[in-house]
Amino acid sequence: MIREIRPALSLVLLFTLVLGFLLPVGFTGLAQLIAPLQANGSLLRVNGQVIGSALIGQNFAGPGIKAARWFQPRPSALSGTNAKGQTVATPYDASESGGSSVGPTNRGMIDHVMARIAAYRAAYGPGRVPDDAVTSSGSGLDPDISLANALRQAPSVAAARHLPVVMVRDLVQHLAAHRLFGVIGTDHVNVLKLNLALQGLKAR
Repeated sequence: MIREIRPALSLVLLFTLVLGFLLPVGFTGLAQLIAPLQANGSLLRVNGQVIGSALIGQNFAGPGIKAARWFQPRPSALSGTNAKGQTVATPYDASESGGSSVGPTNRGMIDHVMARIAAYRAAYGPGRVPDDAVTSSGSGLDPDISLANALRQAPSVAAARHLPVVMVRDLVQHLAAHRLFGVIGTDHVNVLKLNLALQGLKAR
């Protein structure tokens, strides 16, 4: 009986060592060597203090912050509507990631989008409203906005900060990530990185 059990126990110990220790440690070490920023959650720091992750969106309209001075992220699904048309949860709460689970014909969602369109035009002027400015992401934590959305916000942000519009637009274009091979994905900008860079701008 021991003869039969010994090979099985040996394999269990071997695979535990290889798959449970050596492989994870090896991959972790390789990730830290090749891409340390991404391996540690793409954390962004200011003066050594973590202010957020480039992978997780956050709210820039909290207490004590003048929203007009910052580029705003797309609406969070967590501040959307449920099946009864009620506002739910807190926007950009990383502990409650999730979508609203309502369809395009839901009356509550339609009313919510129409209200967002009106608010967006009131803030940034008349004209076409980018889709991502009035629809929320499935995760509720999308860190990016479309390039079109960022450029539409640029004049208002520039005015609030007393900066030339062209300077703010140039910053947006500089930080924009474009479609892969010109066809895959969309032109977009990371809101946290954009707002961090915005703090360093000064009128010439």
